[in-house]
Order: sequence, then C-alpha cells, then structure tokens
Amino acid sequence: MADTPTDTATDPAAAAPRFPMARSAGCPFDPPPALKDLQAAGPLTRVRLWDGSEPWLVTRYAEQRALLGDPRVSADTDRPGYPAKASPDAGEGKLSFIMMDDPEHARLRRMVTAPFAVKRVEALRPAVQRIVDGLVDDLLAGPRPVDLVEEFALPIPSLVICELLGVPYDDHAFFQANTKTLVHRDATPEQRGRASREVAAYLAGLVGARLAEPRDDLLSSLAGRVRGGELTHEQATEMALLLLIAGHETTANMIALGTLALLENPDQLALLRDTEDPAFVARAVEELLRYLHITHLGRRRAVTADIEVAGQVIRAGEGLVMPNEIGNRDPDVFPDPDRLDLTRDARRHVAFGFGVHQCLGQPLARMELQVVYGTLYRRIPGLRLAGALEDVRFKHDAFIYGVHELPVTW
Repeated sequence: MADTPTDTATDPAAAAPRFPMARSAGCPFDPPPALKDLQAAGPLTRVRLWDGSEPWLVTRYAEQRALLGDPRVSADTDRPGYPAKASPDAGEGKLSFIMMDDPEHARLRRMVTAPFAVKRVEALRPAVQRIVDGLVDDLLAGPRPVDLVEEFALPIPSLVICELLGVPYDDHAFFQANTKTLVHRDATPEQRGRASREVAAYLAGLVGARLAEPRDDLLSSLAGRVRGGELTHEQATEMALLLLIAGHETTANMIALGTLALLENPDQLALLRDTEDPAFVARAVEELLRYLHITHLGRRRAVTADIEVAGQVIRAGEGLVMPNEIGNRDPDVFPDPDRLDLTRDARRHVAFGFGVHQCLGQPLARMELQVVYGTLYRRIPGLRLAGALEDVRFKHDAFIYGVHELPVTW
C-alpha cells in the first residue's frame, strides 16, 4: 500500500522539546545541539513554547523554503495558531508590514522599496566606503584595545540608515539605547513599551517636520504618502521605526559576530584579508550570512489552509517556527555545513528569508558587509581578539544574536 500523509496527531507519551534551545557554551557560532539532532531526525517536529503551545518546528532547508513561499502560510500575528511571542514579556506588536499579509503587506512594502533597490544601494557604496575608512582611521589613531562594537560595528549602519531616513545622526545614542531595550529578551513589558513609545514619538515628530518641510530622504517620502492619504501619520511612524531598528541593529551585530568568527578561523580570515577581488568578498559575505545566525528565534507563521509537507499534513490554524540557523546548516544543501568556507557558493542561504516577506533591506546589508569585510582586515592586518573567546559575552539574552562587546587589538 502506498504511503499516505499522516495527521498532526503525535504520540502523547512523547513530550515535545522546549523551544528555543540552548547553544553549546563552547560553540557560540553553531545552532543548539538539540536543534541539530531534531534536523537529523526529520524535517518536522512539534516543539513546546513558553505558553504551552506546540507549533511545528521546521528544521530542513527545502521545507523552510517551500513553506515560506506558500500563500497558505501567514505572517499575520492575529491569525489563529500564530506561535506565541518569544517570551511572556516580549510585548511584540505588529512591526508594520512585515507582520501583515498581501495585499496590504505588498501595498505598504512598495512604498519603501525604491531606496533599497540594488542600483540605488550601489550608488551609496562610495559614501559607505568613506564612512568605513574614516572609522578605521579613528581606530588606528586611538588607544588599544578597543571595543569594535561601540567604535566600529554600531556607527556604520547607524550612519547609513540615518542618512537614508533623514534622522539626525547626532541623536544616534538616543535610538541605539532604546532599540537595545526593544530587542533585549529580558526587558520588562514596561521597559520595552516605554522605549517603543519614546522612539515612536521622536519619529512621529520628524514625520511631522517633513510634512511641513520636505527633504530628499525616506521620511519625506513617507510624509508625502501621509499628505496624499495613502498612510496615516501613525502608519508612517511605524514604518520608520521598523526601518530604523532593522537598518542598524542586525547589520551591526553581523559585523561584530562575523569578525569574531573570522578571528577564530584564521585560515579563512587570511583569504579575505589578502584578496583584492570584489567577487570573492561578495562570496565571503554570503558564506558568513549562511554560517552565522543573527535572528535566532525562528521565523514564525500561521497556516491558513491544510498543507502537506514531507508526508505530514499541517492543518489550518496550526503554527510554524522556522529557524534560519538550522536551515542554513542543512547538509543536503551545504556539504560540511558546520565549517566556515569562504570559497563556498552559499548564495542559496535563507538568512534573509524567502518569498514575499524576504528582507527588504538585504541589498543594503550585503553592500555594507562587503565594504566592511573587504576593508577592515586589509587595513588592520594584525587585528586580533584582546583576550580569550570564553570571555566574550554573547547575546543569549536578546532577540537579535551577536556580542555585547568585542575587545580587539593589533
């Protein structure tokens, strides 16, 4: 008899493992060992979240891509079965259009697509190169050791997104402090709510200023949509908040975490440091994006109609959790996946997601990382960690993974 898809019923004697799972202390760049064990066992399994709900965990690359590209899979947090927030105190609301479905998702996303188009982003490359070179000049002229997070990794994307949005960089300390609270897993609902209100009020004021006096920036474009009746003032503020947070927090963590991974893999660092080939630098960026995992709590979705995947029926009203960190370590797609190999063709990774909700800012993030990784180690060839790896504090306490500080010297 031919195999038939199974229902979602699971063995009641088999308790679903808790998610998220802890990383191994000695392997801070790798997915949790328990997550790797689940991937080896199969592409789908139930996991238990903090609220007792048991969504499906999707552990393999092919199934993640298939589900992320399926119109029956919803990003709307109000859908039945949408997996619980990352913690009881997360206080997540809708992050503008990224937690909506089409057609409203597409309508809002189109309003901010143009500045992140590849040609527009490439036009920014010389300016980003000047920013990076200036910060490297400051590093070389300053004291050692130095915290690479504070003095290099954070300022680069902050300067760039401020320029794009039209946010005064003089205010970067204000929004960096508040966004740090927003992404801290242990922040209380009161702390997170206060930080969100303060940044939203600040951005709402800037949108109002652009309504009165437009400039050549993204905030002015959003203000124009408000003036034309396509957005409310509140919607424009939400979109600006999303772009501000996403535009600097993820890239800053990737710069620091990628540097640390390279310092721990000196043979790979040498390949990047000694090349003058932009194509190799671009390939190295893709491999680092595959190997590392900035968003480490899984993309969460709700299923709106029955879907058969890998011989399993996932019913309407059930939830999905899809961690890109384990999808990008699928040995069926990336041989020897736990090895950092800058010569690998890793362009198929799912670090930016897949489907209609693929990261809007990925061309900008790629370009920034190419400039950083192609400049820093060439200009400071003796860069090294100032201390031991075990002394580095990793962001196990945040929704966005990285390091709190990265003390380096040369």
